[in-house]
Amino acid sequence: MAGNVLEFTDDNFRAQVLESELPVLVDFWAPWCGPCRMIAPAIEELASDYAGRVLVGKVNTDDNPQVASSLGISAIPTIILFKNGHPVERMMGLQQKARMSAVIDKHL
Repeated sequence: MAGNVLEFTDDNFRAQVLESELPVLVDFWAPWCGPCRMIAPAIEELASDYAGRVLVGKVNTDDNPQVASSLGISAIPTIILFKNGHPVERMMGLQQKARMSAVIDKHL
């Protein structure tokens, strides 16, 4: 993953996302997904913009089906903001950076 963007997996999701003291923005994606690739630069910018205040990472749903299934991910990209171990916002489809920033700001 680029820059400050973390890679979440079936193995580390609980520790890095659900047990995080910081809010965590998670991008559920797959390499073959065009809209997922289009949203990637905005995710990288958010990781830099919110460094130290919010963790930002991605889950490759092809490689990590358990996490995606447990959260009912039925379409990608799906972006979920977690706070205190719970999903507090869910955005499906291609999102603008401004909308994702507004969602993050609402929960800081």
